[in-house]
Amino acid sequence: MQPILAGTRTERFVDYEDRNWGIRFGEALMPKVANGINLDWNVHRAHAENLEIQVQPSIWRAHKTTVRLLSYVNHANMGSYREAIDAFVEGRDPEPTIEAHRRQGRKKYGFLLNGEQQLTEFVQIYARAGWNEGRHESFAYTEVNQSVSFGGAILGNRWHRPLDKGGIAATINAISGDHRGFLQLGGKGFLLGDGTLNYSLEKIMETYYTAHLARGISASIDFQHISHPGYNRDRGPVFVPSLRLHLEF
Repeated sequence: MQPILAGTRTERFVDYEDRNWGIRFGEALMPKVANGINLDWNVHRAHAENLEIQVQPSIWRAHKTTVRLLSYVNHANMGSYREAIDAFVEGRDPEPTIEAHRRQGRKKYGFLLNGEQQLTEFVQIYARAGWNEGRHESFAYTEVNQSVSFGGAILGNRWHRPLDKGGIAATINAISGDHRGFLQLGGKGFLLGDGTLNYSLEKIMETYYTAHLARGISASIDFQHISHPGYNRDRGPVFVPSLRLHLEF
């Protein structure tokens, strides 16, 4: 067993590890505005809790199985999609504006279930499903309320590159009815909103390859094909290539 206590000025967490299971809890600051870089240091009014439970059951001998359950609750000055919609429909606001309907102390919570299965010494697959409540505005990282993804990865041992890794994944994202209605009326979030929305699920196919170049240095090439980006049937598909360089000291 291995208890760990750690933290920085912006977060505190505790981690307890046993042989086949572990539990982690973290407390963090929240941004002052949706996806903003300035943090609210008043933890009595704005903060976030994250809890993760991990188990590694003995399902398939000599093949590692890992299951993780994550739950989080964010407390912040969040807007309500429904209040913004009602104010616009009733003529109180000239346009749907989420910023006009923020209130301190609102909560946004969600859950994630993640499973990983080792098939061989060099091949692993995963599946993941997540959900968060969609009444209050998306506040950090991205605008999504439901997501399902699955994929796999392979190490480069077969071509004598044991530190290389390649993979492929598929993801389907969705947003809540209130979130959708807000965007359809012309509302804008911190990432989404172009005046209209012909709603559809957002579907992503992604593949990557990471090459080890030297000690502490690796480079990756990544390709994404996105159907209906931003949940809009009238947008895309788009093809997104990218290059990454990773350095460790």
